[in-house]
Amino acid sequence: MTMLAIMILVPEPLSAQQSLPPAPLAYEQLEDPAQEQAAQELMETLRCLKCQSQSIADSDAPMAGDMRHQVRSRIAAGEDPEAIRAWLVERYGDYVSYAPSVSETTWPLFAVPLLLMLVAGALIWRRLRKSA
Repeated sequence: MTMLAIMILVPEPLSAQQSLPPAPLAYEQLEDPAQEQAAQELMETLRCLKCQSQSIADSDAPMAGDMRHQVRSRIAAGEDPEAIRAWLVERYGDYVSYAPSVSETTWPLFAVPLLLMLVAGALIWRRLRKSA
């Protein structure tokens, strides 16, 4: 009987979360065209954490809507887009940005491809030198 009560009551709060209205600035543009342009440029470079393959500008996920609202409201308040990006990276991690900064945790992302290209170039050079 207890298990039946749990199964009935647990899905209710979950479905209530999906019925929340979207954030006010999630689907509305800013009145100032320059601010909206800055917001759009920033939103194109931020990854939707739920979809992972779309920017927050393209995603219909509720979380992307909340992030669009945050970006637009902060730009409307006069905050610098790079400060907004830094705040989102601090809050959600480096993965939120399509352009991660080089740090002690992300440097292998930049160094390993260069090393592989150098090794491949050296191997090709050695083979060409031996065959000539």
